[in-house]
Amino acid sequence: MIDISCACLPFKNQIGLKKENFICDSLVFFSMFEEFEFLISGIVLGFVAGISPGPLLALVFSETLKQGKIEGIKVAVAPLITDLPIVLFVLFILLNLVRYNFVIGIISLFGAVFLVYLGVENLRVEIKELEAKLDKKNGLKRGIIVNLLNPNPYLFWFFIGGPIIFRSLEMRISTTALFIVGFYSLLIGSEIGVALIVDKSKSFIKSKYYIYIIRALGLTLMLFALFFVYEGLKLLSLF
Repeated sequence: MIDISCACLPFKNQIGLKKENFICDSLVFFSMFEEFEFLISGIVLGFVAGISPGPLLALVFSETLKQGKIEGIKVAVAPLITDLPIVLFVLFILLNLVRYNFVIGIISLFGAVFLVYLGVENLRVEIKELEAKLDKKNGLKRGIIVNLLNPNPYLFWFFIGGPIIFRSLEMRISTTALFIVGFYSLLIGSEIGVALIVDKSKSFIKSKYYIYIIRALGLTLMLFALFFVYEGLKLLSLF
């Protein structure tokens, strides 16, 4: 990450104050743009994860339908409890690999494959599949256990979230915080939104519009996969 104050220092004795301020302002803007990129990545990935079919969303559906929106919202916030040990576990493993660009590059390529897999799953989703998920009878108390035993959070943080966090740490800790806040705000927020929609209008979840949204987000995941391929090849010195 560029130390803006140091980068601007040589200009003080070489150019006028206006040019110096312009360069400093440009560096500040570039730094903010890089941080904004991580925030947007967190928001998009969190939103996709939040409304895509899966065990946790099935619990949000079933609890809302059986007991109302409050119970559905309780399930939606379960990742705030369950994901911390998962994230720490994955980051502990990756910390021991961070010096090996080859390994991180391979992980990034696997992350691209996983994103393509998730994207294809979203493109193939059908209304009947969603209706089947609505019939599941999982209790709220099982929510945390289901999420801990669900392989998707582990796969996400190991192949997708982990590499993003390590790239953000090369800049500053606030960049990492922006990614995590963006991700969980939309992950939790979108599932709470689903609970509210199910409570108010159960027909929308079974409609073609919801299917179209999920499929469009599937294409978004596949676009993210291209970025992971680029990062992986770069770490492998192949690009």
